[in-house]
Amino acid sequence: MELKELKLNHFRNYDQADLKFQSGVNVFLGQNAQGKTNLLESIYALALARSHRTKVDRDLVQWGQDQARIAGMVENRFGKLHLSLSWSNKGKQARVNHLDQSRLSTYIGQLNVILFAPEDLDLVKGPPAVRRRFIDIEFGQMNRTYLQLSTQYKKVLKDRNAYLKAWSFGGKKDQVFLDVLTAQLIELAAKLMLLKKRFLTELGQAAARIHGEVANQKEALVLSYKTAVDRSQLTDLETVKQALDAVFKKQADREKKQGTTLVGPHRDDFVIEVNGVDVSNFGSQGQQRTAALALKLGEIDLMHQETGEYPVLLLDDVLSELDASRQTHLLMTIENKVQTFITAPSLSEVARSLIKEPKVFLVKDGTIEEEQH
Repeated sequence: MELKELKLNHFRNYDQADLKFQSGVNVFLGQNAQGKTNLLESIYALALARSHRTKVDRDLVQWGQDQARIAGMVENRFGKLHLSLSWSNKGKQARVNHLDQSRLSTYIGQLNVILFAPEDLDLVKGPPAVRRRFIDIEFGQMNRTYLQLSTQYKKVLKDRNAYLKAWSFGGKKDQVFLDVLTAQLIELAAKLMLLKKRFLTELGQAAARIHGEVANQKEALVLSYKTAVDRSQLTDLETVKQALDAVFKKQADREKKQGTTLVGPHRDDFVIEVNGVDVSNFGSQGQQRTAALALKLGEIDLMHQETGEYPVLLLDDVLSELDASRQTHLLMTIENKVQTFITAPSLSEVARSLIKEPKVFLVKDGTIEEEQH
């Protein structure tokens, strides 16, 4: 899968832009605050119909303008796709081959991307919410069933939390209605958890292999799913549902007092261990960076395994955060495998020596010029 063309209209600090990319490595060079990251953000948004930097769509519209638009031409093993995303006072509109998509769940997955930025170190050392978001975004791209289940789960969770909150404040108390909401939630939760277990197992295997290569086989990485039920019970749908039902019954009084749902995938996490030690709490910064790199690179193979396509890789100023050894491994891993977009103030000697014939764009104050060789 590759992004061949990108057009921007009034997106962030870009008035207009019309870019054509190559299959290998494309590099955006420029000093800080010139618009390099905005370009990666536009590719990310084109894929996922949302920014990775803001929840406010208005932030994406160029100052003084009423609307913004991104359009791109994607090429995959089936042919070419034209994607577009626009924001205006009327809201957000997504199109595939010029046809409006009434639901974003039918749009997401047409272009798969993996973003790796310095803040992705928080994937290892940050709070559980960061890892849950990682799971939902990445697995949602590669599996439409996961995306649909996740959307349905969040809707039922919202309704159940609202009812529990009202209950805790002395509102209407109908146990039968609450039981119905709980049963709906358990059904969706059990299906989600089985998918999460499968994806995390596969991601863990890919990441462990890459981590071993980066660490010269001196360290072993293990990724473990952490959830409210025992992992031995994550075998089949009925077993998971029974296990969840038991946990919900145990937490029933606490939920009514606290006014919120205390059990389910929205509270899950995963643990990354290196040589048996939780690297998020006890690992060195080097170990944490290696683990984060292994997870991101492991995603590439997992996405290919699940979708039959390699994703587009976005590296936002990440090379400067990695030492020469990790830079080398990253660049050798992606060579001839995935289309890659890199932002940087300049390319290091390591990158210059390893990247074969990159297409370089010079970015300055919202203008883009292709570097001439």
